[in-house]
Amino acid sequence: MTDLALTGLTSRPAQAWGGVRLVPLVREEPIEDLRLDARLYDAELGVVEVGPRTEYFSYIPHGFVATWTDDGTPASAYGTQLRGPRERDRPPGRMPLRFHRRMARRTDRNRLRFLPLHLALEGYLALHFGGPEIVWEEWSHRAISRGLSPRVEEAYTGAQVSGLEDALRVFEIHRGQCGVLVYVADALAAAFVVPHPDDYRALHTTLVHDLYGELIYHYALLSGPVADFRARIEDATVHSLADLRAGARRQQQEWAAFHDRVMAGALLGTDYTYQRVYQMGGYRLSRFLPPFERRRENHIGELITDGAGRLAYLKTFRLSENQVRRGHLLTSLAAAGWSVADTAVSLGVTEHELGLRVEAAGFGHLLRQDVLDHYRAQARRARP
Repeated sequence: MTDLALTGLTSRPAQAWGGVRLVPLVREEPIEDLRLDARLYDAELGVVEVGPRTEYFSYIPHGFVATWTDDGTPASAYGTQLRGPRERDRPPGRMPLRFHRRMARRTDRNRLRFLPLHLALEGYLALHFGGPEIVWEEWSHRAISRGLSPRVEEAYTGAQVSGLEDALRVFEIHRGQCGVLVYVADALAAAFVVPHPDDYRALHTTLVHDLYGELIYHYALLSGPVADFRARIEDATVHSLADLRAGARRQQQEWAAFHDRVMAGALLGTDYTYQRVYQMGGYRLSRFLPPFERRRENHIGELITDGAGRLAYLKTFRLSENQVRRGHLLTSLAAAGWSVADTAVSLGVTEHELGLRVEAAGFGHLLRQDVLDHYRAQARRARP
C-alpha cells in the first residue's frame, strides 16, 4: 500500500465559517476494539528522546492514548533576562518543560501513549538526518561529523489560524462522525480521523491545539469567506417524498465523489513512503512521507490501520513550499550519494546553482566556506 484511502469513511456535506471549510467524515460501523483519548500535559514545551544523543523539542500540549482489547516538573530558563545588582539573588523567570520517553511508548499491556502529529513531524525532521555518507570534498567537517543537527522547522498553532477556533466551536457534529478534513481558503490544511464517534466528540477541540504550516496561516490571514456548496434538486423530478429522498441521497453521493476526487485528491492520490512505528495487536501505527514533488500539495502524517487496511486513525500536516523544497533537495542529494556533481545532473542544473540552492534552503552550513564562496563567484560571473 502506497496511497492513502479513507476506507470505511464517507464524506458528508461541508460546513463553512469565513475562510474555513470543514468536511465531516462519518463511519457506518464504528471501530469498537480500538479507542483514543487525550492525555493533557502541564507543560506545552516538550523534549522527546528519539534516539541515542538525539532529542526532539516542540510545542506538545497533549498526547493520545490508544487502548485496544484482547511526577516532577523540570524547567528551563525562558529567554534572555537583564537583572540589576539588587536582583542577582532572584531566580530568573522560567517556563515549564516536560520530558517524554520516545514518540510512542507502551504504558500498559493494551495501552499505547503516542504524541499526535509529532510522530509525523519528527519523521520529516529526521529525513536524511545523518548527512553525507561519503566524505566528498564539498561538505564541511560539521556536515560529516554532525549531519543535519540541528534541524528546525516553524509552525503555527491552530489558535493562530484565523477563523479556525470559531469554526470548530460552531461546527455541527454529525451522528456517527469519526473525522474531519479542514480546509482554509479551500486549501486542505489537515485531516483528522479517529475510531469511534465518542472519541471524536472528546477530541474535536484538540484541533485548535495542533500545528499548521506557514501556508495555511497566511491563507487564513489573507483570504475572504469561501463560497458554500448548495444542493440543487430539479423540481420536475420530484413527485413524491420518495423522489425527494432519492434526489437528496444522489446529491450527497455526488458531493462525496467530488470531494474525494477533487478537493482531497492531492492527499488521497499520492504515493507515500510508510514507516511502521508500533504494532498494537491487530492494528499498526505508522507514519508516512510524500514524494516531495515541487509545486503541488505535499502532506506528512501518521495513521493506524487494521489488517484489512481499514483506517482507524489519521492526522496530517501540510508542508509549505519551502518545506517541500527542502525535502526534495535532501531526497535528491541522498539518492545521488550526496555527490554535488551527480545531484546537479539529476536536477538539470549546474553545480554552483545547486550549491546556492543548498544555501537558500538553510543548509549552507553543510558546505565548506571556500566551496560556497566559489559557487557565489561562479554565479556572479554567469549573470548577463
